[in-house]
Amino acid sequence: MKFGTKAIHAGIIPDPTTGAIMTPIYQTSTYVQRSPGAHQGYEYSRTHNPTRTALQDSLAALENGKHGLCFSSGLGAIDAVIKLLNPGDEVISTNDLYGGSYRIFTKIFSKYGIKFHFISMEEPENIENYINEKTKLIWTETPTNPMMNIIDIEAISKIAKKHNIMMGVDNTFATPFLQNPLDFGADLVMHSVTKYLGGHSDVVMGALIVNDDELADRLAFIQNSCGATPGPQDCFLVLRGIKTLHLRMERHCQNGKTIAAYLKNHPKVEKVFWPGFEDHPNHHIAKNQMRDFGGMISFTLKNNRLEDAVKILENLKLFALAESLGGVESLCGHPATMTHASIPRAERDKVGLSDSLIRLSVGVEDVDDLKEDLSNALNQI
Repeated sequence: MKFGTKAIHAGIIPDPTTGAIMTPIYQTSTYVQRSPGAHQGYEYSRTHNPTRTALQDSLAALENGKHGLCFSSGLGAIDAVIKLLNPGDEVISTNDLYGGSYRIFTKIFSKYGIKFHFISMEEPENIENYINEKTKLIWTETPTNPMMNIIDIEAISKIAKKHNIMMGVDNTFATPFLQNPLDFGADLVMHSVTKYLGGHSDVVMGALIVNDDELADRLAFIQNSCGATPGPQDCFLVLRGIKTLHLRMERHCQNGKTIAAYLKNHPKVEKVFWPGFEDHPNHHIAKNQMRDFGGMISFTLKNNRLEDAVKILENLKLFALAESLGGVESLCGHPATMTHASIPRAERDKVGLSDSLIRLSVGVEDVDDLKEDLSNALNQI
């Protein structure tokens, strides 16, 4: 099936008892057994739930994977991945990544003896300098959050396989509509389902998609044992959101292209970070591994003053100042004080995350209204 057909049909089976075309919300904690251990595939809803099963199957199909696992948040999914490791193991991560990922790596798991290296991955060979016998995982985002760097998934996956290292990709910004990391050799894909997959800012959830049966079993054991699972109502909302993912992403991409061009030509804007520009570093990689360039954009101001960035954010009306991204409505944020505040300033400065950097999640509104909103706010400085 083509992507748009998969988004509507993959993993979805009409309810066998009623014929309901939408997967029911199985709002139950437990299931009746005919005899001890003799059940219909479901014992307890932390372990399995039919609504969650349908969503997991749908997500696996969208990422061209075999197994999907859903968690109560994106960080819950990342938590499960790191729990595959042991004290003394090492992880190589991109140096530009979501602040919550940095926080769970450095503030939670580092104290249990797991060592993390945060490096630039725009040049894949740079990774070789950090690999040793203790390296067990390479963790990437592409495009990265919030600097929109592009990382060559296929090149890094080849390095990982050469050294028998697992490779994971946070595919939240791109979504399965734009990019499928498993097709380029990644071992697992992570999504903050909260974002584009849900698409309506009404649910918090995470997911992992893998092909390897053993890896899927290990993650499912952690999922059940640690209990960071989503409820059936949230799973239903995401199943509904996925049905329009392809339509929404087409509009996000169209609007993103227009807004990126508008900002690039604005006299008060210093730099725009969007992988669709031909002069963007690794634009050629983005063209190869992405089907389009998405609706996530970051930009800096020419004077790089925090107070000017704050004034713009306070004066935007359609771009709502809020955490998160990927909803139908446009959102704006200030990474240095919001999503990435947990990253020390010195580390933010290394990747160019300046005080004036503003991140936009361009929604699906009329793009002329979005341009006018930006124009009005920029005119305040």
